[in-house]
Amino acid sequence: MSDVMTQALRVDRRRFLVAGAGVAGGAALVAGGMSGTAVAAPAPAVSAAPAVPAVPAAKEWQGRTSANGWPVVAAAPSHRVEGAGGLSFTALDGDVATVLTHVVRRYHYEIHTLGAGEVTGHTGARAVAAPYESNYLSGTAVAIRSPQYPVRARNGFFPQELVIVRDILADLEGVVKWGGDEATPKESHFQIDVRPGDSGLRRVAAKLRGWESRPGSGAGAIDALAPGRVRAAKALAARQR
Repeated sequence: MSDVMTQALRVDRRRFLVAGAGVAGGAALVAGGMSGTAVAAPAPAVSAAPAVPAVPAAKEWQGRTSANGWPVVAAAPSHRVEGAGGLSFTALDGDVATVLTHVVRRYHYEIHTLGAGEVTGHTGARAVAAPYESNYLSGTAVAIRSPQYPVRARNGFFPQELVIVRDILADLEGVVKWGGDEATPKESHFQIDVRPGDSGLRRVAAKLRGWESRPGSGAGAIDALAPGRVRAAKALAARQR
């Protein structure tokens, strides 16, 4: 990807969409169950910042595998996110890194320009507020802007941003789950949601690598509001919620 395209894609997606027609389209898709039915977005109320929900007491994860069935590892390599400056995160090599990198790149291009330290991956700290946080121990999950989207907080994304989140998940055909769909939510959390050796993970990773080899494909070249993509995102959301 050229430097010119990279800079263009790094425009703050939030400001762009709020200023243009993306607000109406995104709000309609979310409020209408992502069906494309136009629903007017209410004007935001001017009020004090909402109270931050109490975070569940952390518990020590004792398992040799994380909640998604992957072995806990002592360390994981760092992966640079192409087109995102010096942004990097730690995760398992191979298909896991390929898939999680796609999540981070699309988030960076289309939701919020990310800086150093805003994406965290593998950790050796076993204290977890919810079982799915154990997936960081196996290097199979990332948290994006975790302080802005803590455990138990809901509705942190604008409607048009949520459309992008759902479209990213649809790209990945169910092998990644978003923490916002958990009973105890964490909207910064994205995890591999299949077991080691899963054929779907291999297939999706191969698809993403193919996109990377073709100019004009993959992250940065996707229209999340295309009707076929909206249908796929809606169907996956119904399965994962």
